[in-house]
Amino acid sequence: MKKLSDIEMQKIEGGNSYVTAAFISSITRAGNCILDVGRSIGSAIRRIYENDICSL
Repeated sequence: MKKLSDIEMQKIEGGNSYVTAAFISSITRAGNCILDVGRSIGSAIRRIYENDICSL
């Protein structure tokens, strides 16, 4: 393995990609969370409208 000089090490670039696997995963999870909230709200509205509310 070749040792790099200080000047060569200062010229190294990398890791500037904004789209990573963690970013895609977090966007997917956020989308699923929003979808689940929408389903829950829709189900609640439907149950209120149809007067099919469970009581204890």
